[in-house]
Amino acid sequence: MEIRPGKNIAIKVPLHKWDATIAFYRDRVGLTVAKELANSVGFVFGEMTLWVDRVEKQSQVDVWLELFTDDPDLALERLDSPCRDELEPLDGVNGHWTSDPAGVVLLVRSE
Repeated sequence: MEIRPGKNIAIKVPLHKWDATIAFYRDRVGLTVAKELANSVGFVFGEMTLWVDRVEKQSQVDVWLELFTDDPDLALERLDSPCRDELEPLDGVNGHWTSDPAGVVLLVRSE
């Protein structure tokens, strides 16, 4: 079983930092907007998408990463990480939310 980088990185941003963060990546860094949703903007970030998500009840910024694997259950065991599926719904996704020892949230899923 192999674990490899996914296609998405998410920065979870509190409301009071949202506008400045979007402007920073769009105007200063010069990233192209790939998709805009009600509470998310996805930027082209090389071969990945960098999502900047507006989080209403959050006080600090978090970075969430996506990992691909053929067997998400086995990967969770191998990583010896907690299952944290309560973080966000995984509608139609075969995978699990977990975290690394430092607390970085990881989505371990099949492609």
